[in-house]
Amino acid sequence: MSLADQPPAAVLVFQTLLAYGPLTRAEIGRRTGLSGGAVTKAATPLLADGWITELGRPSGERANGRPPTLIAVHAERARFVGVKVTGDELIGVVTDLTAQPLASRRASLDSRDVGTVVLAIARLITQLRSAAGAEEDGAIHSVGVTISGDVDGQTGIVHFSPFLNWRRVPLAQLVESATGIPTVIENDVRALTVAEQWFGAGVGLSSFALVTVGAGIGCGLSIGGRVVSGAHGVSGEVGHLPVGGTDRTCTCGNTGCVETVASTHAITEQARRATGNPALTMEEAVRLAHADDTAVRAVFSRAGQVMGLAMASVANLIGPERIIISGEGVASYDLFADQLRQTFAAHAFGAAADCAIEVRPLPFEEWARGGAAVAAQRVFAPSK
Repeated sequence: MSLADQPPAAVLVFQTLLAYGPLTRAEIGRRTGLSGGAVTKAATPLLADGWITELGRPSGERANGRPPTLIAVHAERARFVGVKVTGDELIGVVTDLTAQPLASRRASLDSRDVGTVVLAIARLITQLRSAAGAEEDGAIHSVGVTISGDVDGQTGIVHFSPFLNWRRVPLAQLVESATGIPTVIENDVRALTVAEQWFGAGVGLSSFALVTVGAGIGCGLSIGGRVVSGAHGVSGEVGHLPVGGTDRTCTCGNTGCVETVASTHAITEQARRATGNPALTMEEAVRLAHADDTAVRAVFSRAGQVMGLAMASVANLIGPERIIISGEGVASYDLFADQLRQTFAAHAFGAAADCAIEVRPLPFEEWARGGAAVAAQRVFAPSK
């Protein structure tokens, strides 16, 4: 069930409908540069095989003459499961071919042992299939599992995940063996970037960056319509750019990384030092900052400065049209937004400073949807 055997024009038509549909044949031609005859030729086998479907005349069109027909992706053609793995929880969704969620579930993790987590993923997938009415064999095309850290989607190996303390784990093979369903894995931020590229704030952009703020600082890069994976499965690691000014040790073992200043864990620890309260939580730090506690506000300001430097580096390197900021850390974005934007403007070179910055809160279900999007992308963009 792959489009790999279809000619390039058919794949282009399908991808255009996926991102912008429903569209008429004329609109497909305008977006792809294909002639009317080429669009019809490309669409014919897709219609015959159920990848796309005709919906009828656009609303408002006059009935006289031969009206144009809208064509759309046949979303029910395939279903996928996406699972996001955190340090203490699994978040899972079932989606259709357009990554629209059909069911979602969460499950707590009592252990970070590899075998225990794999079994928990298998149980969650069973629950999701039941909730989506997809229990029969073949009802789920494939599974996409996302996890933070150094993840090689091509080999299916988690080289290093600091929050789980995993090294060289063949996760795709283990999950596939436990579920009997073809499985792919990906870094969680890159997977979320894939979802945003095809179905979210990145649709139609030639290039964009997705920066996530939370327990870690992540970055996904989409350049020329492709999410960059890196030659060795590592790319966009802005959380590990060296900014100095701190002796705190990062999860990677170095000091001075962006994560040591701007992650939620780092902000909490710095606020504890500033207040002398070793039990201070992130939520309490936010309340103190909003109450104009000078020392705690300085912690958030420094985080904003470091994030501004990191995003200016991204803008200077790849010149994206947009930088999207997401992750659980955006709940306190107002506390570091001014410093972030000021620093970004000061350090972005030339026209790179015109890059739009968009804050986009996304729940973990959207991150799980990224896993499903990665699995689906292997079907509709097999060359990527």
